[in-house]
Amino acid sequence: MGDERGEDRQIAASASGWARLFVSYCQYGVSAVPGASGVSIYTLGDDLLHLGGPSHFTGFCGIHTGWIQVRVRVLPEPPAEADAGWDAISEATLWCPSGRLSVVGLMGGTAEALTDVVVPRGLIRVRVHARDRLHETVRTDDDPPERHELHIWAVSEETPWRTVLADPPGRSWDQKPAKAAEWAMLSLVPRPSSRPAILPPPPSDPYEDDTGLPRVAVVRHRPAPVEAPAGVLPAGDLEVRVERVDGETLKWSWVTADEPIFPHPLVTLPDSEPSIVRLMSGPGGFTLRHEGVLGRHAFALGLIWDHLLDAAGSYPWMQTLRAQAAEAMAQAEKTRRLRAEQEAEQWGGSPPSDRVRGLVSQARSLARIDRALLDRMEALPAVRQREAACWAARRAMRVAGLENIGWIAEALAATEDDHPLPSSFTEKSGATAFNRLLSDPEVPHTTVPLRHASKAFGTSSGTEILQQAVAFPALLALANDDPLVAAIDAVYNAAIAHGDDLDRFLADAHDALT
Repeated sequence: MGDERGEDRQIAASASGWARLFVSYCQYGVSAVPGASGVSIYTLGDDLLHLGGPSHFTGFCGIHTGWIQVRVRVLPEPPAEADAGWDAISEATLWCPSGRLSVVGLMGGTAEALTDVVVPRGLIRVRVHARDRLHETVRTDDDPPERHELHIWAVSEETPWRTVLADPPGRSWDQKPAKAAEWAMLSLVPRPSSRPAILPPPPSDPYEDDTGLPRVAVVRHRPAPVEAPAGVLPAGDLEVRVERVDGETLKWSWVTADEPIFPHPLVTLPDSEPSIVRLMSGPGGFTLRHEGVLGRHAFALGLIWDHLLDAAGSYPWMQTLRAQAAEAMAQAEKTRRLRAEQEAEQWGGSPPSDRVRGLVSQARSLARIDRALLDRMEALPAVRQREAACWAARRAMRVAGLENIGWIAEALAATEDDHPLPSSFTEKSGATAFNRLLSDPEVPHTTVPLRHASKAFGTSSGTEILQQAVAFPALLALANDDPLVAAIDAVYNAAIAHGDDLDRFLADAHDALT
């Protein structure tokens, strides 16, 4: 019998435009931007709805887990008065850039009629009506179904949520405007994304596209006059300058702070255009209008004004920003120390000059086997650097048995006489000359162990390599126009070509630089 009644009610609901929605934990969500983060639940709201962000709020049901009926009505204009026949009515403003709104159960329950409902783009006012909100422990088959009806219309002003009709049995919720203001300011000055720069940017969310939408106003009212803050509102790396234009007008401008608090300061402003704040007093009280703000910022600015008008001089977001900055500073220092340790390992000590670090050369490799030699070579004048390069190239040719190979001896002698190397040594990084080296029957073939660590890290012997192939790049290095690069590369390759006699060669190199 109960199942038959349920089926009858389902048919009746469908025929009247009502949709069945499965809810959990007495909650459902109303959202214009799915997945957007926002204010924590139980921060601001009443027994029917709690704010969740610029584009979201949570509706509360009587039933914990089960079906309710929901209907959405889009109105051409604001209703003249609240509809009768409801137990509770509350309303809030949402930012709806896409012109689509959905009602979803807390655990994902959906209904086709409640998904991507077409509504006006921009700011909308959503009034929620509810009746027969009974928990399943007290509900009987004779009770009417729980129903929630949403009325939606376009607005151009962001105004606070409000209770239109309170449900007498409903509970009273503690409001947390300072916590809401903290979230609001942090949402306006978010830290840069940690997404690696090498990755392509994520695709834009069509639900957040606000192209073509006009700026809006934030409106707040107080029954008695209050002092609007003029001066500077701190916001970490940014700040808001609120400058008085006249007795009833202020200018609101975002700027970068003179003293940022993060190691990598935020420089992107939430809004590069200034906006106007108007203060008006009348018989009904005091009204603040913040005009010309971006629609996506209206909700957050409203929460900030709610706090500032009632607690002037209090900036609850700064404690969180300072804690984030301290953590970022500690992480930056940890990264700096780690990088310094890595560079010390790579360079065999403290990093050399920026010039040496920027060279395309074997500077790091040479530093790891003899850092002092690298520093001495950098300090030489250009003429002496070129002489050191030629000296190292001849030593490399000698130890590899190449000094008397005709075409190699001619090239080496030419460079020592300040003539350029033949084109086969310079074009395509000397590939032609190197291939000739490997195919020339007069070239000896001997091997040396490849030593690839400095004394500071211990020494190790790797694979035996062809000595002539290791030595020859010392001659090719003389083609470099930068005498320092030529010297570094020639000395390094000559040192490796000496194999087990590397230490003796390095000692000779120091003597040659004297």
